[in-house]
Amino acid sequence: MGDTQTGLKKAVAEAAVKYTLDHLDADAIIGIGTGSTANFFIDAIAQERHRFAGTVASSSVSEERLRCFNVDVFQLNQVAEIALYIDGADEINAQLQLIKGGGAALTREKIVAAAAKKFICIADESKWVDALGMFPLPVEVIPMARSYVARELVKLGGDPVWREGITTDNGNVIIDVHGLYPMPCDQSLEHAINQIAGVVCNGLFISRPADVVLLSTQNGIKTHSNRARA
Repeated sequence: MGDTQTGLKKAVAEAAVKYTLDHLDADAIIGIGTGSTANFFIDAIAQERHRFAGTVASSSVSEERLRCFNVDVFQLNQVAEIALYIDGADEINAQLQLIKGGGAALTREKIVAAAAKKFICIADESKWVDALGMFPLPVEVIPMARSYVARELVKLGGDPVWREGITTDNGNVIIDVHGLYPMPCDQSLEHAINQIAGVVCNGLFISRPADVVLLSTQNGIKTHSNRARA
């Protein structure tokens, strides 16, 4: 399965490069996410770096990878607009709502997605689910609030687990919340978690879902568009 999944990730990354180049002007800025599928996209889009003006990365890891390919990387505060944001996901449902944060970059991913005119999610078919929540929901938390936030997450029905040894690019910790399956498709849970004092952000992308999902399957690339955001 590992080799097959790797092949699917590479295939969707290549499809995303074509999609990106078909929808960009030469002076456009691309937002680029974090994770294994995003890494394949970086490797592929770097070969076309003369076709766009530069990138904004959602993590220091992606930024370093881009710079290794001599791709220009800007800070979000330096750019007026991001044309497209390309990133992976840990789970995707039919409404193109997502769980993200397996790579601990969820807050910056959410910021770049919010700033982008269009959010393109790329994934292999294993990430497509009937309902969100089997993948534990990452929550970025101010370190001093970790235990308090965990107790509040229990009140919401979750089973919080501290992701020990992980510090985000923002200097915070991650709590992975199990036991919330199936998650509601409205924004209630996303907002409830964000209202807990000490929470920076959570990995539910419901208020800002993907606009397009490119899904790599055994039968080729399938494109899903978010009609609600069309």
